Amino acid sequence: MTALVPPAVTVARRGPMLAVLLTGQAMASMDGSIVSVAAQTIRDGLDAGSTAIQLVVSGYLLTTGVLLVTCARIGDIVGHRRAFLVGLGWFTVASLLCGLAPNAPLLVLTRVAQAAGAALLMPQVFSLIQRHWDGPARRRAIGLYSLVLALGVALGQVIGGLVAGADLFGLSWRPVFLINVPIGAVLLAVGPRVLLSSSPDERVRLDPAGTALLTVAMAAFTMPLIFGRDQGWPAWTWVSLACGAALLVAFVRYETRARHPLLDLAALRPRGVKPGLVACWIVMGCYTVFLLTLTLHLQSTLRFSPLQAGLAFVPYAVGFGMLSLTWNRYPRWLRNALPVAGPIAFAIGAGLLVLLCRDQWHPYGTVALLLLAGAGHAAGYSPLIARITYLVEPRLASAISALNSTGPTLTGVTAVAGLGTVYFAAPSSAEGLLRVVAAVAALLVAGAACALRVTLSHRGS
Repeated sequence: MTALVPPAVTVARRGPMLAVLLTGQAMASMDGSIVSVAAQTIRDGLDAGSTAIQLVVSGYLLTTGVLLVTCARIGDIVGHRRAFLVGLGWFTVASLLCGLAPNAPLLVLTRVAQAAGAALLMPQVFSLIQRHWDGPARRRAIGLYSLVLALGVALGQVIGGLVAGADLFGLSWRPVFLINVPIGAVLLAVGPRVLLSSSPDERVRLDPAGTALLTVAMAAFTMPLIFGRDQGWPAWTWVSLACGAALLVAFVRYETRARHPLLDLAALRPRGVKPGLVACWIVMGCYTVFLLTLTLHLQSTLRFSPLQAGLAFVPYAVGFGMLSLTWNRYPRWLRNALPVAGPIAFAIGAGLLVLLCRDQWHPYGTVALLLLAGAGHAAGYSPLIARITYLVEPRLASAISALNSTGPTLTGVTAVAGLGTVYFAAPSSAEGLLRVVAAVAALLVAGAACALRVTLSHRGS
């Protein structure tokens, strides 16, 4: 494959450009969990009710999930560089407004606005990487991208605990949002100078009917998953889930005949793309629910503070980071084996970890197992998503970006809703965690089977 930009330009601007893109992605990825850790402090500071706090925390995930596909297509229409910078500016201003919010209703509204900015900037990151990187450079870029994407939640917990607990300048919870403002301002100053332009596709139009259909479908499907468990799964949640699923099916059918499809399904035609995406979604969804339930167990049973619980995942981050940054240097046969072996290693590490720390934290054993689980997670995601980008034409970058962003969101909220219910229904935290990880292990084996299909269908590539 030939380079998508002149080699000299690529070498000169590759590092600064990737730094801007990944820093923006990191802010957006972390902002869900960073607020979760500070939720009680926000509640006390604003004298807010539980419903308002739930909207502050979960509204971000709901809004991004609903808008990601549409925003990925907007990148095609206006140019990915412009869409990223607009989304970044929007996110930065909304973060400032969140930090200045005088009451809970305004915080909820500004939080939704913040999520809309995040939804606009996030899919452009992957699209720009796919369009402007190639060969080993792309594999390295995707390794770094997947590192930021996967560990954003864990790092958000650590940073949220530090910032909320420090009471910086006597501002209580507000620096949790305000921390984005100086970072966003720097990126907005540097970004226009280092980001390579991407011309809008004049052939693409935003389909209002498809946009409306997908927006309603995603909202109907994700709302009960996010709010249903806390409300005891009332009847409306099941009706909404059924309607959402039916509307998603209708959306897919509509897209096959739409003149200007919102999501170009041609991206799914190359052999191996569909099972590869499913494998990536499974791994990311399993990580989300594993992180949540293990964190709850550490705090409820082992009496860890939120900050201690966040720091406990540092070995996981190290394992993930080491594998993400080095897998592209491995021989081809090993790179081909990683997506299959990775989920299995993740399952083994998570399963043994749960058996080891049911009643007591064993630092040395848990460190080794967290390293294994983190490395397995990276092996099951980074090499596979890199391969998928090579199977799909660059003109379909936004479609793959949308699928890569929306799929983990859906599997994450589905896993948390379903397996979260399993966890809370168990007689003890230890028993609930064991049940959850058993289900996670089964899902990871299914993910490994999907990855094997990709490997066998493209043996030697």
